[in-house]
Amino acid sequence: MTADEATHSGAPATADPRPTPPTRPDPSECCDSGCDPCVFDLYAEEVTRYRAALAAWEARHAQPVEHEGEPGKKR
Repeated sequence: MTADEATHSGAPATADPRPTPPTRPDPSECCDSGCDPCVFDLYAEEVTRYRAALAAWEARHAQPVEHEGEPGKKR
C-alpha cells in the first residue's frame, strides 16, 4: 500500500500529520556581520519548504467537491 493509498483509505490523521511551520529566529540570533547564509536566509528557505509541504498536504486532504445532481448535494 502506498502512502497515498493509506491516506485515502481511512487511515488515521496521525499517519499524515499537517506540516508545522518553522520557528522564526529571534533578532538576537543574527550577528549582523553579513554572514552568508544568515539565520534569516536559512529561515526563509525553511518557510519555502514548509509552504510546499503544506500545499501538498492540503491537496492530499482536500474534500471532494460535490456537483449539482450528485448524491449528497444540499440545496
